[in-house]
Amino acid sequence: MGEDRGVGRRAVFVGGVAGAVTLGAVRFAAAADGVRTETVRGTLPAGAPDFVYVPVEIPRGVREVRVAYSYDRPAVPAGTAGNALDIGLFDERGTALGGRGFRGWSGGARTEFFVRADDATPGYLPGPVRAGTWHIALGPYTVAPRGLSYEITVTLTYGETGEAVRPVYPPERAKGRGRAWYRGDCHLHSWFSDGRRTPGEIAALARAAGLDFINSSEHNTHAAHAHWADAAGDDLLVMVGEEVTTRNGHVVALGTDPGTFIDWRYRARENRFGRFARQIRRAGGLVVPAHPHATCVGCTWKFGFGEADAVEVWNGPWTPDDEVALADWDGMLVASGRDGRDWLPAMGGSDAHRDPDVVGLPQTVVLADDLSRTAIQEGLRAGRSYVAESSRIALDLGASGGRGEHAGIGERLRVDPETPVTVRLAVTGAPRRTVRFVTDQGVVHTAGPLPESGAGTVEWRTTAARAAYVRAEVRHEAAAGAPLPGALAAFTNPVFLGRE
Repeated sequence: MGEDRGVGRRAVFVGGVAGAVTLGAVRFAAAADGVRTETVRGTLPAGAPDFVYVPVEIPRGVREVRVAYSYDRPAVPAGTAGNALDIGLFDERGTALGGRGFRGWSGGARTEFFVRADDATPGYLPGPVRAGTWHIALGPYTVAPRGLSYEITVTLTYGETGEAVRPVYPPERAKGRGRAWYRGDCHLHSWFSDGRRTPGEIAALARAAGLDFINSSEHNTHAAHAHWADAAGDDLLVMVGEEVTTRNGHVVALGTDPGTFIDWRYRARENRFGRFARQIRRAGGLVVPAHPHATCVGCTWKFGFGEADAVEVWNGPWTPDDEVALADWDGMLVASGRDGRDWLPAMGGSDAHRDPDVVGLPQTVVLADDLSRTAIQEGLRAGRSYVAESSRIALDLGASGGRGEHAGIGERLRVDPETPVTVRLAVTGAPRRTVRFVTDQGVVHTAGPLPESGAGTVEWRTTAARAAYVRAEVRHEAAAGAPLPGALAAFTNPVFLGRE
């Protein structure tokens, strides 16, 4: 048994900043076969750095590495964060930023895991167990004032290694309908991170929700990528990615090349996010900040939107956080129109983890040339999309000029400033819902409620001089005396008006 108490002599902790420390190593003797176990204990003080690495010296001849851990959870006063300790693993290639040695991350979802050549715990990568210095990565997410005491048990199994598995990834194209509106959920979690559903269960729920595509987005691991092939099919496109879960906000890497890992071990003040945003794009993915105004610890987005390709405005069931995100996004649209900058499209995702989370609440509906990874991403990047609470709701927003000019969602109607413009929204599947048109001047027109059939058409007339853009919202009825409007049932990206 090994023990490392207090760790004060081996590491310098700097409170309140990002960083990492490395503790004393856990060592094992070489052996031909059998099982060997070592245990290490320690205490992390309040103000510990974001990551603490425990080196493990792996000798030759090891078939499997297994790690189990536990930590104390003392009572804390109301309003004070208690202990929460995440965990992961890096192999002999090291812990350098970029993740060359990354072998898996389970956050706080599991108390033990294993890796070997032919298999690994969900969230971890199978592969050879080579001799060298491996590292258990501890992530003290929150630490109580009196500290966090932990115990880690490392078990090595010696013997002949199994045959390495060859990953099989889902296809990048499904059987589409040509240029059409395709429905998808781009933010989902399975048991390969902190979800409770298998890929097959998620795929079944996606089909039941009327979805055409989904995106695998596990927290800080790409281990799920090789487990989606059986769930995909001609009727369901499965893209793969990652939810890069930093301490200063989360970003969905949407539709990256299979097998791509994006590191998360940095904060906004370190000015490293741009490097990893570029890596996402080099791997063919989109950079999508997730739930930017969520109130959970570490969830609020602090990296800015200069590297974003889109932003997740609607996350799961509609809440005040989403209302703030919608208003913030609308403010960015106003600034883009005023300053002549590119605009940032909005999208939604369920962030579903387990029952009763609803896959496809909400869903992003994209106008794409085909049901393929590339075509869906092009539609999302261009903002040719709207977000709806279910497949029952369909929207058609467009603007027309006096000479037959027409533009749809995400497009620009190029007309002179005083040319009369007719904005038209056709809605189906939204009984008793209210329709609002929003421009850079705010809410300019409200109509409804729609009839019990859920179908209706709303028109409004304006000019480019009075409206730089027009977008539509379909809302539930607000509760009497509520400070906010009714929850969203659907909303669109804007149609832009004017020459430029």
